[in-house]
Amino acid sequence: MAELDQVDPFAHATVAVQDVHVRYRVPSTDAAERRRKAGPLTRASRTVLGRQPMVLVRALSGISFVARSGEQIGLVGQNGSGKSTLLRIIAGLENPARGRVLAESTPVLIGVNAALVPDLSGEQNIRLGCLAMGMTPEQAEAAVPEVTELAGLGKSIYLPMKTYSSGMGARLRFAIATAANPHIMLIDEALATGDAAFKERSDARMQKLRDNAGTVFLVSHAAQTIEETCTRAIWLNYGRLVLDGPAEDVALRYRKWAWAIAKDRPEEARSIIEEAFAEREQTFVKVEEPPPGRLYTPRHVRPRATPRRATRESR
Repeated sequence: MAELDQVDPFAHATVAVQDVHVRYRVPSTDAAERRRKAGPLTRASRTVLGRQPMVLVRALSGISFVARSGEQIGLVGQNGSGKSTLLRIIAGLENPARGRVLAESTPVLIGVNAALVPDLSGEQNIRLGCLAMGMTPEQAEAAVPEVTELAGLGKSIYLPMKTYSSGMGARLRFAIATAANPHIMLIDEALATGDAAFKERSDARMQKLRDNAGTVFLVSHAAQTIEETCTRAIWLNYGRLVLDGPAEDVALRYRKWAWAIAKDRPEEARSIIEEAFAEREQTFVKVEEPPPGRLYTPRHVRPRATPRRATRESR
């Protein structure tokens, strides 16, 4: 194995994803699966009780990569490819079945699904949300005016959140999430919400965040957006990493593959994705001792007596 580049990877690494696997067991209504799993003695009882067989869904399979400061990394792939799951794993909102994620600082998922308290007013939820993201009470209080202005809810900001429409709630969650100004920022494409005025304010806010963040991850179905705004792209397909490289190249290949799928050209689509798999360099993440004064935060592992550092090798 050879080092990925000649520069010290630790000096620039912000996030290391090491052989991450995510699996879910979910019920299935597939009749064939039900017959296969139900023996002659249990079939009747399953039918009476309404029980369904459980199937294993592999949301992510062996994902490894290292992100560096200054990179804007786009995640592309069709629905169900694992993009949002990967963001949630990096953010620490879910635990992988295997593998781990190490981050230089706490990644913040900028989305519209933040859990707030319905019985509290929007203003109170701003303070609560800011505190939950690690701000001090003084920082949370100072953020209230800016978050209130971005949400644009008028006097409704003083009413309980349970009185809000879904759009109003989404706008407030987005405004709260962007208050953290994180060094590692995770953006889900579900951000597009609200009227034209809010969209203009939110776009300006997102651009400011991207300019200040050390590393940005962006999930989008619009590969052209990734191509135009990101420096690097990762293509996921049914939980597997297809290709990791320059955004322009990866996004273009994904667009060609998606076009072939849409035009019902399976052979052409298979050729594109197989070629991408063949060209991808296998990535291995190696954990080493950090230099004095530089600590990485393990996102999903038990605390160690001595912190570790992450580097990346490829072959």
